Amino acid sequence: MKSLLSSVEQLAVKAGDAIMEIYQSDDFSVEHKSDDSPLTRADMASHHCIVEGLQNLEQSYPILSEESADIDFNERRQWQRYWLVDPLDGTKEFIKKNGEFTVNIALIDDGGPILSVVYVPAQALCYSAAKGVGVFKRDNGQKQTIKVMKNSRFKPTVVGSRSHPSDELKDYLDRLGQHELVPMGSSLKFCLVAEGKADLYPRLGPTSEWDTAAAQCIVEQAGGRVVTLDGEPLRYNQKESLLNPHFLVYADTGKNWIGV
Repeated sequence: MKSLLSSVEQLAVKAGDAIMEIYQSDDFSVEHKSDDSPLTRADMASHHCIVEGLQNLEQSYPILSEESADIDFNERRQWQRYWLVDPLDGTKEFIKKNGEFTVNIALIDDGGPILSVVYVPAQALCYSAAKGVGVFKRDNGQKQTIKVMKNSRFKPTVVGSRSHPSDELKDYLDRLGQHELVPMGSSLKFCLVAEGKADLYPRLGPTSEWDTAAAQCIVEQAGGRVVTLDGEPLRYNQKESLLNPHFLVYADTGKNWIGV
């Protein structure tokens, strides 16, 4: 598992390099998919790089990517283990050029992520994790183990979506009471919880499975939780729809974040 994690880290960096080549060119067009979400050449460049790299690994598993998600549920429900990929998470942040976008690669086994990489190309920042191996942050070549902050701050630090606010989130934060809200794009919100810089990420708006799987693994291996509003771990490939239910990401398991 350790060598596989290293291979996936290298692949995520390679995909990130392909993204940055387009990001720095100031010459990228934006299309819109059927759900009106934006798509750039960078999404596709990263997608092709990752798919080719995963297919060339010693052990091959099926691949479900945001850019190739049209796979019938009757087929994918047979998958015990597969790759779940978001080649460029935070396309809106990419277009805004604020650097808050990531490459997400996760290995799913029996509905849960067991190995993952979240790479932030604009910051040369890499988060990686695998069951039985650990969870790591590599910042400009310096690697360290990370963990959540188990005792939440008196005034919790909450990360929220920069591009996708919702009325449900506003209501939740009103109930939560005093807090500090840090707006952030892409799966970086999970990673701030995983490394102890934030206490809570409530996602009370739409996401897809490829948006969350890699970062969920990072949080869980760092000692945090990613749960639905029923308190159950977020699960993958359990239904025809690839949309996630609302969920909470938190570090302090002794506090009832759901019942706020």
